[in-house]
Amino acid sequence: MVSKEAEVADPSSGYVGKPFTLKFNAADGSAIDLAQMHGKVVLVDFWATWCGPCMKEVPNVVAAYNKYHGKGFEVIGISLDQNKDTMLKVTAQKGMSWPQYFDGKGWSNEISTALHIRAIPAMWLINKNGVIASTNARGNLEADIAKLLAE
Repeated sequence: MVSKEAEVADPSSGYVGKPFTLKFNAADGSAIDLAQMHGKVVLVDFWATWCGPCMKEVPNVVAAYNKYHGKGFEVIGISLDQNKDTMLKVTAQKGMSWPQYFDGKGWSNEISTALHIRAIPAMWLINKNGVIASTNARGNLEADIAKLLAE
């Protein structure tokens, strides 16, 4: 599900600059494989509906998606929710039209646990070559996306 590099990486050494692979079946049943997004900039957004700061970031992510999607930008959501109906309702209401990983395990979410995610929102930017460019994309999201798209 998560690349071997990410699974064995020491969280204190950081992930930036390391190749990243990710495969899963999204909440809508579609198969997601980050390798199929080669050549695109991808935001991996770890979030939950019950997380106030996450919900405050949603308009920024939606705006970035709407602005850059046609230029090669994708978003993958990793939901730490436990109620799938609530997650699907919020994503529909907020215009979060990108794929969402959901396993209902909350903080024990298989992907976030494998990647040592201990706080959300966590936003990782993956460059066009499938390498982690940032594990802290909050704040400068649009500028960081534009920079990576220009590379």
